[in-house]
Amino acid sequence: MYSKQKSILSRLLEFAGSYRILIILACCLSAISAVLSLFPFICIWFVIRDVFSALPDISQATETVKYGWMAVGFAALSIALYFAGLMCSHLAAFRVEKNMRKEAMHKIVTLPLGFFTQNTSGKLRKIIDDNASLTHSFLAHQLPDLSGVVIMPIAILIILFIFDWRLGLVCLVPMFVSLLFLRKMMGEVTAKFMEKYMDALEDMNTSAVEYVRGIPVVKVFQQTVYSFKNFHESIKKYSSFASDYALSCRVPMIGFTITINIPSLLLIPIGILLILNVSNYNTFLLDLIFYMLFFPLCITMMTKIMFASENVMSAKEALKRIDQILEANPLPKSNVSKIRQANENTVSFKNVVFTYPENNLPAINNISFTIPQGKTYALAGPSGGGKSTIASLIPRFWDVDNGSIEIGGIDVRDFDEKELMEKIAFVFQNSKLFKTSLLENIRTGNPNASRKDILRAAHLAQCDDIINKMPQGIDTVIGTEGVYLSGGEQQRIALARAILKDAPIIILDEATAFADPENEYQIQKAFETLIQNKTVLIIAHRLSSIKNVDSILVIKNGTIVENGSHEQLLRCNGVYANMWREYQTSISWKIGKEKNYA
Repeated sequence: MYSKQKSILSRLLEFAGSYRILIILACCLSAISAVLSLFPFICIWFVIRDVFSALPDISQATETVKYGWMAVGFAALSIALYFAGLMCSHLAAFRVEKNMRKEAMHKIVTLPLGFFTQNTSGKLRKIIDDNASLTHSFLAHQLPDLSGVVIMPIAILIILFIFDWRLGLVCLVPMFVSLLFLRKMMGEVTAKFMEKYMDALEDMNTSAVEYVRGIPVVKVFQQTVYSFKNFHESIKKYSSFASDYALSCRVPMIGFTITINIPSLLLIPIGILLILNVSNYNTFLLDLIFYMLFFPLCITMMTKIMFASENVMSAKEALKRIDQILEANPLPKSNVSKIRQANENTVSFKNVVFTYPENNLPAINNISFTIPQGKTYALAGPSGGGKSTIASLIPRFWDVDNGSIEIGGIDVRDFDEKELMEKIAFVFQNSKLFKTSLLENIRTGNPNASRKDILRAAHLAQCDDIINKMPQGIDTVIGTEGVYLSGGEQQRIALARAILKDAPIIILDEATAFADPENEYQIQKAFETLIQNKTVLIIAHRLSSIKNVDSILVIKNGTIVENGSHEQLLRCNGVYANMWREYQTSISWKIGKEKNYA
């Protein structure tokens, strides 16, 4: 992958576009500011030296005021440059964050719909939104500090040995030892931990979103404690990672803290020992005072290095996850230079084999069948047998591993994506409605449709009663001010979309799964309009809804075990006949009073 060979800075510069000059400028200004921040300490040392040389008559210290103002000037200039650097880095960070989200969103709309079955909305939101924000914080704040951290050690190293190399060594050796402890905290093991830590965060975020969305069901069935289990487990997993990391850093952190502060304890006793062997007491004493004033700045620098290392790892992992989306492979486009137009809409599966990513066993294994144009076929069989997988392969939610799926004799992989989508309309068991008006929700089936066409589609989908009860009719925005739709009503709106689209191929996947009897009746009436003269594939567990289809394919363990009409399959007395008997038993079951045997 191209991003793996690039540093975090180069990736940020790519996202910044024309604003990359601001990132470079911010780093330069911050580095200069870091160096200038050292000069006030030197000026203070000159003030002390001037005072010492004038003793006992302090009035003779004529250079004190000059050095004092120089210290103030360097400090003010350092702050001003640092502020200017932050202004530049923030402007660039906002652009980088915007471009990250923009590129990620542009990318995901090109990915196959199957990608979203493996990556939940909560996980994608965490990757795109939170990681973009994390890199924004790194670029706006930590990167300028990091450039200062890079240049400051060089300047500090020079200053430490300018005045007295022996005292400089007292300060320098513990700093090198502290770097060893720091490396132990921020090494490869920690980088791997950061990856798992991010995984735990995404898992917790996904579980939280799913839990919140499922609260109505939880409350209905009074399963509060049990339903909290998955969310609670994800929280415990995240807590475990965070705690394990904190505990693993306990010894190195203690070592780092002690070693970085050792010179504060050693400078005075070592200074006393050394002063006995020097000829110029005053000069050595001034040097000792300088090191005592200057070394706290070294502690600050080492602390910045520690936090910068952690922030670099976090930002690197965040960029890596965003790049995983940007590098995800869309379905390959057709190599055919000019797409042939399919004049008819027969759907054919030819020796199709398909295995989901990261699975070992095929979900569909060598399936072949044909749905003639204008005919209605149904898929039945046990749950998990592969019915929904078959339906999802027609519009290329995924591409088959072997074999082919054809529409009108043309492989679906040879269709332009837009052309393929225009040929197929879907109605799934979990219909997604947008937080906008009913009119706009239906219009998504055909963006060019007129208001008259939309009202007609709503009427044919049996949505008149829904529209009539809404405060602003079809212009009512759902999801606001207490305006919500039941599961069956949402399905009817979804059917209106499909009717408005008027695609020649219809796929219905458990479209009546969440409908009450009244809504199911309305949906069945809408089906009659929707499937007229269309090539239709229906998936249904309510076997009564597929009695009159042209053919039923019974799917079990990814293969077709039976096929034929309802009557033919009953006479075979096989899998379908057994399912029909169980279905008949389930609908005839009644709740009765317990008999009194007393």
